[in-house]
Amino acid sequence: MLPFHDPVAEDFTQVNELIIRQLHSDVPMVENIGHYLIEAGGKRLRPLLVLLVARALNYQGTHHLDLAAIIEFIHSATLLHDDVVDMSSLRRGRPTANAEWGNAPSVLVGDFLYSRSFQMMVNIGNMDVMAILSDTTNIIAEGEVQQLINAKDPDLTEDDYRDVIRKKTAVLFAAACEVAAAIAGADTATRQALNDYGLDVGLAFQLVDDALDYRGDTETLGKNVGDDLAEGKPTLPLIYAMSHSAPAEREIIRQAIQNGDASKLPEIVAIVEATGAMEYTLQAARDAVSRALTKLETLPPSRFRQAMQELAEFALARDH
Repeated sequence: MLPFHDPVAEDFTQVNELIIRQLHSDVPMVENIGHYLIEAGGKRLRPLLVLLVARALNYQGTHHLDLAAIIEFIHSATLLHDDVVDMSSLRRGRPTANAEWGNAPSVLVGDFLYSRSFQMMVNIGNMDVMAILSDTTNIIAEGEVQQLINAKDPDLTEDDYRDVIRKKTAVLFAAACEVAAAIAGADTATRQALNDYGLDVGLAFQLVDDALDYRGDTETLGKNVGDDLAEGKPTLPLIYAMSHSAPAEREIIRQAIQNGDASKLPEIVAIVEATGAMEYTLQAARDAVSRALTKLETLPPSRFRQAMQELAEFALARDH
């Protein structure tokens, strides 16, 4: 665990136990794939945010544990579906579920995780929570479709790219923070500030992810370097590099995006670095974290708020 897990370590253990219980199914394949995905680890940042926000607002109940598990199930469902759509073979240093079991089981178990999360929401019985999370899952689905449409489009604008990462990634971070604020009885202004904090942290994480695809290494990342290029995804490093490079270099990137071809990855990495696209992308992440940190001022000082600051800063310092 990372240091910012420490203030809610006991809660986190209970959430992990709850996740295992809620994965129960009479169909063995559901449990097998569910456990495979959950046990792969990951940083569990989204459920962690639920716990930290709830404690920062002095919430005394137990629904924050349920919400943390719900958020993790929603995230896990998107990963299962993502890997099928992207035809990914490696995640968190292990073969993806679709590589192990096939596409159809992965999609269907993703559906199971989505539906289980909504069963758990109903048990909480809070309409604010239902509204936030139903809207969020709908926005995520829109973002996934939008990303699919944008694939292999070298003319994608930076605004369009930012809209996709907001929908596909950042809104779940935002929802994790807002649902915790909702069950803690926070006022509208506090809920909005925490939603904004989560959104900017999520944006920062995705921006750094997209940068690492051109600067990381497979062993550290736990996924194949250059996957975005192989899938024809025009992420910010490529969008910026194309608009700040010579015609010949621009054409190399353009062809790679259009054809989903990572064979010229070393050349493209050199162009990304030379044009300042990497620094531009990382600066966008730093700006997002800076905005996020100002939103934390709505919370009283505590070790939980401090952990939320450290989590936001971790978005910039990580290498995977």
